[in-house]
Amino acid sequence: MATAVSLYGVDMILVVGGGPAGAACAIGLAQAGRAVMLIERETAAIDKVCGEFVSAETQIYLTRLGLPTAALGGHEISMLRLVHAERTITAPLPFAGVGLRRRGLDEALLALAVKNGVQVRRGQAVRRIQTSGGISVEAGDEVLRPDLLVLASGKHEIRGAMRPTRASRFVGLKSYFALTAAQHAALANHVELILFRGGYAGLQMVEGGLANLSLLVDKAEARNKWPALLASLQRATPHLALRLDQAIDQLPNPLAIAGMPFGFIHGPQEDDPPNLFRLGDQAAVIQSFTGDGLAIALHSAALAVSRIIAGERPQAYYKQLRADIGGQILRAAMLHRALTTPLLGPTLLAGAALWPATLTRAAAWTRVPDTAMARCATYATMRC
Repeated sequence: MATAVSLYGVDMILVVGGGPAGAACAIGLAQAGRAVMLIERETAAIDKVCGEFVSAETQIYLTRLGLPTAALGGHEISMLRLVHAERTITAPLPFAGVGLRRRGLDEALLALAVKNGVQVRRGQAVRRIQTSGGISVEAGDEVLRPDLLVLASGKHEIRGAMRPTRASRFVGLKSYFALTAAQHAALANHVELILFRGGYAGLQMVEGGLANLSLLVDKAEARNKWPALLASLQRATPHLALRLDQAIDQLPNPLAIAGMPFGFIHGPQEDDPPNLFRLGDQAAVIQSFTGDGLAIALHSAALAVSRIIAGERPQAYYKQLRADIGGQILRAAMLHRALTTPLLGPTLLAGAALWPATLTRAAAWTRVPDTAMARCATYATMRC
């Protein structure tokens, strides 16, 4: 039988999820003097389906928290390479990014949370959340009753607090490869977006001399076994075949996730619980090719911290989040549809081949706005 544990009376904030959004929010609240407990279902940080591109905005938010990316290693990325069939277009990014494995980033953020006084519980899964008559959270053998709940469980849904989303038809797959020396050198400092019929791949270096290959494919294609799927994509895309020639796959099976609700933004609802804030993928999901999912997660954390400190309801937070990133997510959705449309996609690529600067502009077009970030410059003293 579950044991009820009341957190009332100590103004306790409970964060569910120890990914970047949850950890960053917990750190920000703790730095502002709030009592915070964080529950993470995994006992240790693990690799996740993620392109692992750390944009300039992400780096800024991490530095504000006290975790500069220079201390984490990673591979500097300054160029974008767009590939479709036999066509390759290269352009500079509007900023310097970093290829950084989520395993190391997540572990560093949780360690920083502990250092800042957050009570971190690991290996404890949340089974159910009840929001009527106050928040109650079933976690392991306990029922926790926090004054305020921050839900940052990523793509994992929890009974009683499901997102009102519509799943996409795409499946995300990811593995790491050790490339040959020649292909390692050719990929260095680049992020490659490789388009193919029914989806795309992202390829970039991360720390440890490994290449992260992340795919977004139609779920019908994902039914193929991993070696067969890779072989099919290499036949259709000579560039990918060249990169993976004699490469050694580092995982026995690819990481996979399905049903990602691209384009989702949680809008303010009248029946939203007054003491539940959604962060990260629980609040907004952008197309993965933009490489800005981490930045949105950290922005949502910064925004939530400022609203919680100000004593505002979640509706004000959701409204501001939509104003900050709604345009970005809409533009990303438009680009995704255009690039994956059989007739329009090749036309846009032909235009980009003539004017490579349009790739640089498109990369800037899907970033978290500077004005939104400036309002979150200091968690404890500045309202977003």
